[in-house]
Amino acid sequence: MHNRETTFLWLVFLLMAAQVYNVEKVYGQQKIPINFGKVKLEDFNIYSPVIDSNTNAVVIADVGKTEFIPNTNDNSFSFVFTRQTRIKIINKKGFDAAVVTIPLYVGVDGRSEKMERLKATTYNIENEKVKETDLEKTDLFTERRNKNLDYKKFTFPALKEGSIIEYSYEVKSDFFFNLQSWYFQGEYPVLWSQYDANIPEFFKYAILAQGYHSFLINKVNNYSASFSFSGRESRAVGDNTFNGSRGMPEDNSFKIEGIVDYHTWIMKDVPALKPEPYTTTVNNAIAKIEFQLNEVRFPNSTPTYYMASWEKMSKDLWEDVRFGAAIDKPNNWLDDEVKNIVKGAVTQHEKVQKVYDFMQRNFSCNLQNRMYITDGLKEVFKNRTGSVADINMLLIAMLRNIKIDAEPVILSTRSNGYTHEIYPLMDRFNYVIAHVMLDNSAVYLDATEPRLAFGKLPSELYNGHARLISKDRATAIYFSSDSLKEAGSTNVFISNLEKGGVQGSIMQVLGFYETLDLRDKMAKTSTAQLVKTIKESYPEEIEVENVTIDSLKILDQPVTLKYDLNIKLFGQADIVYFNPMLAEAIKKNPFAAAHRFYPVELPYTKDDIYSFHMEIPQGYKIDELPKSVRFNLNENEGMFEYIISADAEMIQMKCRLVVRKTRFLNDDYESIREFYSLIVKKQSEQIVFKKIK
Repeated sequence: MHNRETTFLWLVFLLMAAQVYNVEKVYGQQKIPINFGKVKLEDFNIYSPVIDSNTNAVVIADVGKTEFIPNTNDNSFSFVFTRQTRIKIINKKGFDAAVVTIPLYVGVDGRSEKMERLKATTYNIENEKVKETDLEKTDLFTERRNKNLDYKKFTFPALKEGSIIEYSYEVKSDFFFNLQSWYFQGEYPVLWSQYDANIPEFFKYAILAQGYHSFLINKVNNYSASFSFSGRESRAVGDNTFNGSRGMPEDNSFKIEGIVDYHTWIMKDVPALKPEPYTTTVNNAIAKIEFQLNEVRFPNSTPTYYMASWEKMSKDLWEDVRFGAAIDKPNNWLDDEVKNIVKGAVTQHEKVQKVYDFMQRNFSCNLQNRMYITDGLKEVFKNRTGSVADINMLLIAMLRNIKIDAEPVILSTRSNGYTHEIYPLMDRFNYVIAHVMLDNSAVYLDATEPRLAFGKLPSELYNGHARLISKDRATAIYFSSDSLKEAGSTNVFISNLEKGGVQGSIMQVLGFYETLDLRDKMAKTSTAQLVKTIKESYPEEIEVENVTIDSLKILDQPVTLKYDLNIKLFGQADIVYFNPMLAEAIKKNPFAAAHRFYPVELPYTKDDIYSFHMEIPQGYKIDELPKSVRFNLNENEGMFEYIISADAEMIQMKCRLVVRKTRFLNDDYESIREFYSLIVKKQSEQIVFKKIK
């Protein structure tokens, strides 16, 4: 992802006061539109521009607040997070909104966040009155998700179509690094979403905002505050505590003073965020605020740093037994194995190719996207299976065993979401590949894909920012989907047979990723099934015969499909409608939605050429011929041309679709939607043949 796009998506500020307008005036005119805990008959009538016929539930108001309070047990702080939410259930498809899950963090020492003061009520109209049904305590369940996460879960009682549900709760936490994120957007429209955070100056957070919906309010006020403590003995200087009691009276009670930043973020009429075609993940677009703890600095105490630099992170990764330490040590047990694998290879390129081929042929990936090794590399080699990290880190270890300069690259898959360029937020990385320098050029290898050509990567890995990890640095590199050039061609020849009738032949050269997709499909099915699929793409009057597939096993070559057509449309009919695009027409606009609230993200650029040559069938003449057209997408970002001509004997047509970039922001959505709408319309046009009488 380019820096410009990163800046646009991740509106990152340490103090988020970027909206330059009189927020005090605007805020004074805005307030939460409801009174929590009081539902009247008129509250069941909800109107908003973001509610339509497809809306199954609507979040009327969602309000959260975080406030830091003294923790006198540890001479430190805790924070209290409170939330109040009201939702209208429109129909049964919205019942999922009534299932609430509240995550609670569990620390390594067994301490956990505590939820208190839960209240949940369902409101229904009965006999023209509002009836309340409260959640019983016995209907609250606890689920241990993993060793660091508990879930509190419940479902609202007396739920009906048209119900209003409302809940509130409080979470107390001692974990500064786990300051609550806030999502302004989700599966259902949100009419009012507000988050307030009181953050004392002792805590330095990086505040990260993303999304494509504007803030109604985005402001921060500063004020002085005094915090009182009992003065109990602290655990350790710099361990989230401070020695504020030095020089205090005998009762050891004391106060500290500091500046508090009071943040307020509000969004109004936020549309539902639903998956659309050509989306990597909606997580990249959802409107939210996140907090990353950088530093804790109490008075008279040593500061504690939580967010390392990229250099520090690379050093830590290299020393981790689950990562760098596993490939940096001498893995002597590989000596004989690798020596045998590269036998006969002379150049470095040949050696790397042999090791890569060996891994592809002999190892299977369990499809777990991981950055850290799950088993020892010796066990992975023995078992011939493992996660993404197991296999690719073993590949790196084998290359380093023969003195090949190979290093790991960590990244995030497209479906996992973007990483962050500025902050080393490691939980956003979920994949590792190999980096090798060959002939002064960088080559990237992923041995988990058995049908992937050498030096190629799956399109899923082209997700912008990544990091090359070495002992002393983490170098930023970028895998841009704009760099992927997918070019394919189709040639059609239709001619008259001497004995009568019309026959055609098709040769289709697939693009690289189309080829990879076909190879993956053919590994799970048969040639007969492929032939059946091709036949089903044509009408009954056009029979598919003599299907052949070339280069299916040659990984560095594109697959070529060849087959013949027996066309039975001509003969007795007085008028024949014939689409020269045959089965290759784009029949449906992939961007059908009238509006889209986040970018279009294509997997690669495109350059498809379709050539058509047809002898005019004997006994027929052309009655109507489509017109030639050529139009651009945003001047130079794409192009479509449909050039057709005919003489007394032959029709010739060339159709070309070019898309030169993969990411289209919201402002461009209507352009690409209209572009494909014109393509669908044009490719549906037919040649009209009339029988000569």
